[in-house]
Amino acid sequence: MKQLKISTFQAYLFWENVEKNLQNLELKLSGLREKTDLIVLPEMFNTGFTMNARELAEDMNGKTVTWMKKIAEKHRAVVTGSLIIKENDNFYNRLVWMKPDGTYEVYNKRHLFGFAHEDETFTAGNEQKTVELNGWKIRLGICYDLRFPVFLRNKNQAYDLLLLVASWPDRRSAHWRSLIHARAIENQSFVIGVNRVGHDGKQVYHSGHSMCINPNGETVYYKPEDEDLYTFSINYEDLLKTRQYFPFLKDADDFELKLH
Repeated sequence: MKQLKISTFQAYLFWENVEKNLQNLELKLSGLREKTDLIVLPEMFNTGFTMNARELAEDMNGKTVTWMKKIAEKHRAVVTGSLIIKENDNFYNRLVWMKPDGTYEVYNKRHLFGFAHEDETFTAGNEQKTVELNGWKIRLGICYDLRFPVFLRNKNQAYDLLLLVASWPDRRSAHWRSLIHARAIENQSFVIGVNRVGHDGKQVYHSGHSMCINPNGETVYYKPEDEDLYTFSINYEDLLKTRQYFPFLKDADDFELKLH
């Protein structure tokens, strides 16, 4: 099992401007100077976190998914981030896991942020999603999912890395920082959270604080405030050593998660 090299892009997003966001993202990603396995973009990376789904939703053959295919092929890396998808008359806040060969997997956001009326516009997902990359098992999540530890519980060591893309406001950044550390420690996994920066169209400020935390709760990467494209590696051996030395997961309570 080798290292996993990850490039996170804590991006400034232009409000409801798909063309401008994709241009900016592509320009900045062209600055990657080393091979990476995974490129992670924020929640609703092509529009910002908007409820204007009727005007901005795309389908899986639309401009943004097509762009993701191009970027994944160009960098020979998985590209992931969420966007608004319309499917069967429903709107989803959907994370797309785009592979270099143009195939993909998806995760629909399970926990919709009622405080911003996301639940009035979007349809909630009804499953957990774990993907594989270079032998790593990766659990996918979006923003508000972070607050729900039962949904993200690493039952039977189902995953090695928890990955969350977000549009998490600065006013609750203390929650973001605390919960990411908690999820890493309690689940004995790496946790990566990729947030955005800047004001959105409703003048809500986002201060980033994207990070990678290891299974011991230690910081691998952390960046507040500024737009940042950063590449780092995580080691599977470090994960195994933590789980072997502190075998806490074997003592976890058994439970059944029911999703409807």
